[in-house]
Parts: sequence; structure tokens; C-alpha cells
Amino acid sequence: MPLLPSPSRASYLRVVRVSAWYDLVVTAGFATPWTYALAHGLLSSAGDALGLGALPDRDPVQTLYANLMGSVVVVWSVLRLRRTRPAHGIYDGAARTLFSAWFAYALASGATGLLWLFLAVEVAFGAVQLVPWWRRADERKDGVEAALGGTTG
Repeated sequence: MPLLPSPSRASYLRVVRVSAWYDLVVTAGFATPWTYALAHGLLSSAGDALGLGALPDRDPVQTLYANLMGSVVVVWSVLRLRRTRPAHGIYDGAARTLFSAWFAYALASGATGLLWLFLAVEVAFGAVQLVPWWRRADERKDGVEAALGGTTG
């Protein structure tokens, strides 16, 4: 049995749902200015306590972008929970690849080390959701090559 499920299996849909629950729990606090104030304070305190650095002080523009991201991710999470489809995994994996790039950029620019925790989760969920699609594409390519009686390249 492969380590990662095929996108057509029920176990893959469970992965998509688990990633949706993670996103919902983690980003719900970013969805409104009031909940973001609480989440910002908690994350900043956690960063200080762990020696990873606090978040910068809140300002209206930062709060706006946090609320936009939180709102969109909450809606995306609810969609994946209510109408779970294999294709949601590839789209979510693509989004996590982008998020990972932006986390890495922020870390390289001197942002709080607290972001490493979020980056690790993004990379893990991204890989678990994307690798089965790559494997499936490789299997299709192998099938085409076999049908043609050799290699296609």
C-alpha cells in the first residue's frame, strides 16, 4: 500500500477535510478586526515565550490584510468541508505552495521565527495533497508509453 493515498480514494478526501479543519481553526481568528486583535496578542506572546520573536505592532492596513486572508480561508475551508472533492486537494496544495513561498520570504526578510511552525504545516499539507496527483500523472504517462510500445520522449 502506498504511503500517500490516490486522489480517487476516500482516504485522500479525509486528508482534504483534515486540512480544511486545520485552516478553519487556525484562520478563524484572523477573519474580523476583533478576533484578529486577540489572535495577534496570543501569537505575539507565544513567539516571545518560545524565544522566536513577537509580531510587529498591529496597524489598520495589517489588520485589513489579515482579515481579508482570514475571511477567504474560512470560506475556502467551509467549502472543502461541505463539498469535499478530490480536485479541492490539488487546488489547496497549490495554494499551500504559494503560502509556503510567502512564509519563506517573510522568514528570509527577518520575520518572527514563529512562522516556521506555520510553514512546516503548509509544506506538509501541500505535499500530502499534491504528491498523489503527480504520481497519478506519472502513471498516465507510463500507460501512454506502454500503449505506444516504448517511450514518448
